[in-house]
Amino acid sequence: MIWLLIIILTVIVFSLRYVFLIPQLPIRLPLFIKQALSYSAPCLLTAICAPVILLENHELRSFPDNPYLWGALFCVIAASLLKNMLLTVGLTLAFFYSLIYFIG
Repeated sequence: MIWLLIIILTVIVFSLRYVFLIPQLPIRLPLFIKQALSYSAPCLLTAICAPVILLENHELRSFPDNPYLWGALFCVIAASLLKNMLLTVGLTLAFFYSLIYFIG
């Protein structure tokens, strides 16, 4: 069921972005709609990642020692400060796995 939902959401997001944002099509959308469509990928990513970060076996994870939550927060802060995707991913992976090693 989860894989089917992920595939359906992927098709919807890709088709919306492809149809409305491709420059060769004669469809011209207002600027506010183009801006709204640019938020679809982060919203979808949040919808997929939030259950992984917050839930374990259909129960809420404990917050003080949740390495997924701390890793996600570190990633957001690093991405906003560094503005370099490769460096952010590398640092976040190192931070996350060190948390799992020391906490877990």
